Amino acid sequence: MRKYLAETIGTFAMIFCGCGAMTINEVTNGSITHVGVAAVWGLIVMAMIYTFGATSGAHFNPAVSIGFAVAKKFAWKEVPKYFTAQLIGAVLAIGLLWYLFPESQFLGESTPMSGYPSLKAAILEFILTFILMVVIINISTGSKEVGIMAGIAIGGIILLEAMFAGPITKASMNPVRTLAPALFTGRFDHVLFYITAHILGAISAVYSFKLFKTK
Repeated sequence: MRKYLAETIGTFAMIFCGCGAMTINEVTNGSITHVGVAAVWGLIVMAMIYTFGATSGAHFNPAVSIGFAVAKKFAWKEVPKYFTAQLIGAVLAIGLLWYLFPESQFLGESTPMSGYPSLKAAILEFILTFILMVVIINISTGSKEVGIMAGIAIGGIILLEAMFAGPITKASMNPVRTLAPALFTGRFDHVLFYITAHILGAISAVYSFKLFKTK
């Protein structure tokens, strides 16, 4: 039970801070800035990995859980349980942001830049998730991100990807991060594209890891 609670709390903290930074940036007309938002995402992920890595593996992302299951580093039967915990955390975080900032129109949602095609956005999300999972799968021990450098490496790659791709797709890389805000804003146009890209990106990263793995 502790590991599911850890996934819920960790995902809540990640979404509340990351999407919270985006929401506050929105309602204060850019006071945090794009660079600041990217930094918040990277820092909160790093902090939660060091906090809960030894307890749950600090997935906070269904695509990561699926990736570990494909890599046989995580039991498939645990994936639905982790997904449920992660979704609960994400929905609670967005619900609280919705209550705190009712004037927000977006709540940190993950949608493409206006006029940018959904398919191209999905391709970019696939690549972002692929790179993220490549980093995770190569530095993890089993499904545990507990190494000294794990939090820095994973937080760093999320900051980097949010920095350059955030203006185009919001750099979601996470199905529950994509889904939770849509439940409150009602905009689901891109959700299926994004979630499919996240899962396929994580799975592809695992298979690329297997190609280079030494026996």
